[in-house]
Amino acid sequence: MNSHKLYEGEIFHKRFHPKTNKFKYKFYFLDINVHKLSSLKNRYFSQNRFNLFSFNTKDHFGKSDDFTKNAYELIEKLGLEEPDELRFVTLPRVLNFVFNPISVLILINNYKITNILAEVHNYNGGRVIYPIKLEENNNKYKGRVKKDMYVSPYFKTEGIYEFELKYNQHNFDIKIDLYEDDIYKLTAQMRLQSMDFNQSNSLKIFFKYLPTNFLVVTRTYFQAIKLFIKGLKIYSPRDIDKVRRY
Repeated sequence: MNSHKLYEGEIFHKRFHPKTNKFKYKFYFLDINVHKLSSLKNRYFSQNRFNLFSFNTKDHFGKSDDFTKNAYELIEKLGLEEPDELRFVTLPRVLNFVFNPISVLILINNYKITNILAEVHNYNGGRVIYPIKLEENNNKYKGRVKKDMYVSPYFKTEGIYEFELKYNQHNFDIKIDLYEDDIYKLTAQMRLQSMDFNQSNSLKIFFKYLPTNFLVVTRTYFQAIKLFIKGLKIYSPRDIDKVRRY
């Protein structure tokens, strides 16, 4: 896949223990070819400046304004092999607003995905990068990593994330399962279909999902209130969970 892509589809969450709770909604994502970052622009989409959509380097890892440089410095810091191809699936800013619960840097060598770096933000100003080694099985890639950041007041800081990824020129499907003390607590899934990144589709996505962008945080708090009413135990963030690591 040489070009950038837009994706739209469905996001689904379900908690299993100690109380069940589930929700789903339609949403979209952006898939960037990091090696061709300079072409990520059109009349409605800009880099590091205001527009209907924008991709801002400062929203992600690294200290430089050069996102590609930051990505490769992170890969080197983590001791990973330099990839032949590098993709970044994330949310852009919309009218300068964004909250990115998760973005995924995809490392590809010899047309196979070798690793992903999952960039996770919480609502407390925290961020962490999870490096996940993937193994291919029946056209899907699987891997696991230890959880090490406070995300939800109803989950512990510690746990295990299991990732399952299906990624090609038409689809981006990712499933993240959370285990605490060997108990299956949560599944979060995104199933998205691609469309070309161009001016027409950018404008279409803007108007179709404009209210949804600003409801991401509201929906999260609404679900948190539902869980509070159900009587779930509340956990607190550590100091390290309030800073942007990497």
